[in-house]
Amino acid sequence: MAASLLLPSQRWSDDCLRWFSQVYMYSEDSTKNIMCFSLCLKRQKCNIKLCILPASAIVHHGVSRPFATISTSGVDGINRGNHFSLRVSAPNYFQRSKTVLHSSANPLGDVNDFERQLQELFDAIKTMIKMGNKKDAVDLLQANYEAVKEQIDAGVKGMEQAAILDIIVLGYMLVGDSKLVRSLLDMMDKIVDGLKDDEPLLDSVLMHMGSVYSTMGKFEKSMLAYQRALEILETTYGKNSAFLVTPLLGMAKSLGSIGRAMKAVEIYRRAISVLESSRGSESEDVVVPLFGLGNLLIKEKRAADAEIHFVRILNIYKKLYGENDGRVGMAMCSLAHVKCAKGDAEEAIRLYRNAIRIIKDAKYMAPDDNIMEKMRIDLAELLHVVGRGEEGRELLEECLLITEKYNGEEDPSSVTHLMNLASSYSSSKNFAEAERLLRTSLRIVMKTMGADDQSVTFPMLHLAVTLYHLRRDEEAEQLALEALRIREVAFGEESLPVGEALDCLVPIQIRAGRDDGDVLELLKRVLRIQEREFGYESEEVMITLKKILFCLDKMGRKDEKFSLQKRLSFLRNKHKESIQLQY
Repeated sequence: MAASLLLPSQRWSDDCLRWFSQVYMYSEDSTKNIMCFSLCLKRQKCNIKLCILPASAIVHHGVSRPFATISTSGVDGINRGNHFSLRVSAPNYFQRSKTVLHSSANPLGDVNDFERQLQELFDAIKTMIKMGNKKDAVDLLQANYEAVKEQIDAGVKGMEQAAILDIIVLGYMLVGDSKLVRSLLDMMDKIVDGLKDDEPLLDSVLMHMGSVYSTMGKFEKSMLAYQRALEILETTYGKNSAFLVTPLLGMAKSLGSIGRAMKAVEIYRRAISVLESSRGSESEDVVVPLFGLGNLLIKEKRAADAEIHFVRILNIYKKLYGENDGRVGMAMCSLAHVKCAKGDAEEAIRLYRNAIRIIKDAKYMAPDDNIMEKMRIDLAELLHVVGRGEEGRELLEECLLITEKYNGEEDPSSVTHLMNLASSYSSSKNFAEAERLLRTSLRIVMKTMGADDQSVTFPMLHLAVTLYHLRRDEEAEQLALEALRIREVAFGEESLPVGEALDCLVPIQIRAGRDDGDVLELLKRVLRIQEREFGYESEEVMITLKKILFCLDKMGRKDEKFSLQKRLSFLRNKHKESIQLQY
């Protein structure tokens, strides 16, 4: 049974048909991985072209930082900030036909017809989503899913069916329906597991599956898919082909994500060696695995080893593009990050300043580019850490002015910068100015999102803390209680955001003279939440135990203190040993 596609009645342009393979590998800090493969497949009367486009953004919840940033991913594939691209040209369709596809005798017209249908389907889905017709895109995806599922249920489980499911997966990733993507990937898994390794371009389908699994955080499955693709490519092109780089980098990223750092380092080094031998040691393509390896080494607290690779990246860009190219600035920014990890703050500051200057002078990015903004915020944060708060505040004010210039005053995008400035002023004890900025932030968020939206609780709690420092406890308490109420509704009474609100409320109520018994119950709630979220031996638990002991001592309940004191003493010793081991 031949695979078929359901297309919209209107014909869509196929101008984006390409005969090359393209992969974009992003760092750990990125909010998404983007992998693009243009594939050609001959089987029976079908020729299938899979075009993998950027997956929808996935939000990652990270640790708290003194200053907030807006995380983005580059969309143009050019190395920007911590985002680098690798372009590996694949043989074109006719070249492949002379190798793995030589046995097919299908007329080229029939081949191209099905390929055009796949391309038109995906183009149609992209266009619908871009124009805001999400419902039409979903209807089209569902119609094609029902058609291919009917074939699968009838026992037809070949490469054609996997390819159509692949297009559907991509469509749902663009729509943002990751739940359905999981079930579709399960169907694809069962099909590809039954295919032999010599199936035309099975390697490319496996690499795409590996990319999607990685995006979804399924790193074990991602690694297995990449590993099988690597074995197929090694058989086809040999162990030193540049085509191995894509699955090698995918495997390395997955291994690093599941804690197998030593194996990941080994694979990154193999990818570097392959590219050095095929492209040259000073090729721009070498930047991608160098960057991945450097980031992994930083993660493993091996900043000195990581520095070697980032210096090499910087030298590659200087030689290729000159000292004042924007890409040199981006490489400097990455090296500054390494210097921070090594504790060399002054050198990191120098590199950050030079990087920003070069990028600005080269007009490599627009002033309001999110990556440029992140660089300014990172530098501002570093300046505050070394006690140069005024210089850092100037950068934060620059971020605010640029945002207001391009988006307008009191635009929601300005809230991040208003809150960052408020934190800066609070650190220098200028709580009056911090209050003004936070009230502006709160007003903007409430106007944009509504008074009961959970997003209002962030400026609300910051304002409560600021008012506490201004000794306006009654007003601070009301704000903290309101933030607590909103978070309990939004996240649940035993959630981590509720624990954070409770932790803010407790010192306010203690100084306001609220009932000690009530305060103690709040602290016990905080402790339960922290034990569940961070573990029974976490530093957060240790801090809360101190607060509980303080309350018990104040209330004269000495009989309840013994077991808690014993537990706290154990945790202190454990954390002390942990710190000594790190050094």
